[in-house]
Amino acid sequence: MVKTTINEVKSSNDISLVEMLANKIWHEHYLPIIGREQVKYMLGKFQSTPAIKRQIQDGANYHLLFEQNHPVGYFCYHYENDALFLSKIYVAKEVRGKGIGKRALDFMCKEAKGQSAKVIRLTVNKFNLGTIAAYKQLGFETKDSVVKDIGGGFVMDDYLMEMPIVKKAV
Repeated sequence: MVKTTINEVKSSNDISLVEMLANKIWHEHYLPIIGREQVKYMLGKFQSTPAIKRQIQDGANYHLLFEQNHPVGYFCYHYENDALFLSKIYVAKEVRGKGIGKRALDFMCKEAKGQSAKVIRLTVNKFNLGTIAAYKQLGFETKDSVVKDIGGGFVMDDYLMEMPIVKKAV
């Protein structure tokens, strides 16, 4: 069993680590899906140190994922009405398939229950087939199709997916 640690992003060093992981993971995973120019644009707009700081100030919850004390990913969420919106979850290629993303999702389920959220909601690129399959295996269902203009001549062409948060009987 892999020892995964989840730490809240609190310091400037934590934010720099998220930015570094974003650059690594996005270049590994998204180049064939959205291309170099959109990866560069989205990293600058959404995953740069100033963007991350602004998101945290606006209520986003960023967390780092560590395997054996080595940083391997991160996730970010915020609340929208009765939902925890999973904005970002990224795990380095070399540790995918080891249950790290599942442990992050379990963490978010526990947090969401504490806030009385009913679902976890996310968007995922329509061409990110492996990730869509993983989400479905975890209990997410496709609810809608969303195309959003993000500026710079780019759009996010996504599926909106949801997973109900199961409340255990007491």
